[in-house]
Amino acid sequence: MRRFCLTLCVVVSVSNWSVLRAEDETDPRRPAAILTEEVPIVPADIFERLNQYSNVRGAGFRGWAPDGSGILISTRFGNSSQLHRVYEPGGRRQQVTFFEEPVRGSFIPDAKDGSMLLSMSAGGNENYQVYLFDRKSFTNTLLTDGESRNNINAVRHDGSQLVITSNKRNGRDTDLYIADPRKSDSMELIFATDREYWYADDWSQDGKTLLLGRYVSINESYFALFDVATKTRTGLELPGPEKASIGDLAFSPDGKSIYITTDAGAEFNRLARYDIATKEYQWLTDDIDWNVSAVEVDTESGLVAFAVNENGASRLYLLDGDERRDLQLPLGIISSIEFSPDGKQLGFTLSRPDAPSDAYSLKLSNNELTRWTFSEVGGLNPDSFIPPKRVQFKTFDDRLIPAYYYKPRGASGDKPVPVVVSIHGGPESQYRPYFRSSTQYYLNDLGIAVIAPNVRGSAGYGKTYLKLDNAEKREDSVKDIGALLDWIEDQPELDESRVAVVGGSYGGYMVLASLTHFVDRIKAGIDIVGIASFTTFLENTAPYRQDLRRAEYGDERDPKMRAIFDRINPTSRADEIRSALLVAHGVNDPRVPFSEAKQIAEKVRAQGRPVWTIYGDNEGHGFGKKDNADYLRGVQVMFLKQHLGVE
Repeated sequence: MRRFCLTLCVVVSVSNWSVLRAEDETDPRRPAAILTEEVPIVPADIFERLNQYSNVRGAGFRGWAPDGSGILISTRFGNSSQLHRVYEPGGRRQQVTFFEEPVRGSFIPDAKDGSMLLSMSAGGNENYQVYLFDRKSFTNTLLTDGESRNNINAVRHDGSQLVITSNKRNGRDTDLYIADPRKSDSMELIFATDREYWYADDWSQDGKTLLLGRYVSINESYFALFDVATKTRTGLELPGPEKASIGDLAFSPDGKSIYITTDAGAEFNRLARYDIATKEYQWLTDDIDWNVSAVEVDTESGLVAFAVNENGASRLYLLDGDERRDLQLPLGIISSIEFSPDGKQLGFTLSRPDAPSDAYSLKLSNNELTRWTFSEVGGLNPDSFIPPKRVQFKTFDDRLIPAYYYKPRGASGDKPVPVVVSIHGGPESQYRPYFRSSTQYYLNDLGIAVIAPNVRGSAGYGKTYLKLDNAEKREDSVKDIGALLDWIEDQPELDESRVAVVGGSYGGYMVLASLTHFVDRIKAGIDIVGIASFTTFLENTAPYRQDLRRAEYGDERDPKMRAIFDRINPTSRADEIRSALLVAHGVNDPRVPFSEAKQIAEKVRAQGRPVWTIYGDNEGHGFGKKDNADYLRGVQVMFLKQHLGVE
């Protein structure tokens, strides 16, 4: 399924920002786009040591060249991720895009001239624009309006047309357009939506039919066929009466069947083959009690490759008719699966817990694995990297909560170490053990343990677990953090008196909520682009996001739900925060408004408590520019060393 982000618009007063910018520049390593308050100068030795970890980079597979001449990857050599060609395994990485902003993209199918479709926003605002990158003339042509939010959806298998979703009509509804990938101003509206989020996941081989999905929430989706000529939509039925989620959708090569992943009638997303004529489902993974996380269909042979998220790690399978084969890859996380033009290989990104992501291919005839990229680790010793182990801890209602535990070498009962609890966002996301250089720095240089829990509401553990924190149950996930603190106290090698919590987006809310609930048990909290008030977050989010987020968090217009928010919002309990606090946010954040950071910082400071703040005026939902990210990482290290008592 085409992945997408649901965003909101943030308006920042130019005059107010000018006042903020009046602060004197005192730290020579602070980028010009970064504003800080109460943040000391970061010592040079921190940046010097972090420099190696900051220069670890990974590479992501972005597709096969249609003419068979290698692959496309995404990696970073400058300040942001760009696209590169690789012509042979282990060969040089030829950079082909040179933008200030991070860029995503892929080859146009069947384009023997190597032309690509690119997607890029500005300053983190996520108003993505779509470009044609013509490899013959080496020029970029804007295909969208330059202002609204646009996403590339399904592209015809011959490369002649693509579907773009855009909110340009009214800024609220995300409509579907067909465009010629080689012509500007060619977008034709084919489906005007009305407060519903539809997207096109695939295009039939003959170009006559689109396969659409409609996302309501992570627990509720629908799918349909769309006749391109008549512009009519025909809804298709999921099995059973209950609402269900949908993951991936893809046509079979003959267009008579649909491959679909859904949790209809089950706890996990299963893969099924749906017969369009008979409306019957053939379940293909009934014996696998984990989510099918990705599906790719070869348009010539009909082979199906699919990945399963097995307790955070990936397992890759090949389906030939009804015969299934486990492709037995090394332990890691697999993404961006694609068949080669001749159908004989699979390309993908493989991310391991103890090494950066790299691009690989697998020969289907003999399972021969080939590594295409060899990403640098900043001159560090790869043998020093520490993988996590899976642990579980019992929470307040006797459920077992899964987590990943990174234990520093030398941690023992005689020498207990401080702990960083890393809480993922979403909330309907999942911590998976990707390689993170900052985690390795904490382990190897600071001697800090890192624990990443998948509290209730996390994806990957079944839909019952996923729904346990919805609406009025929100604070139950915070109670899980309390149970984790109990577990930490029971581990002799961990120092329960030196614990910090770190999280971004919804994880930022979890950080702030934890600081209000466990006042005497947490030394410090780092809130990155976090929600401080569900009420203001839902009121201020863009109209096309509101109903989608209300399905997860609850409806602030309902007096009963609003009363719950008034009780649990960190802004309502800011006077209870006693731990040290660092707040970082991008001014252009289109998902969680910048105002969320400002209001929690102001309320905590009003209690006479110090708050370190870091705001980026060229960033959005996270810090995507390397110079900004490096500075933020340095401040985080200084903050943790100071408040966890690390030498």
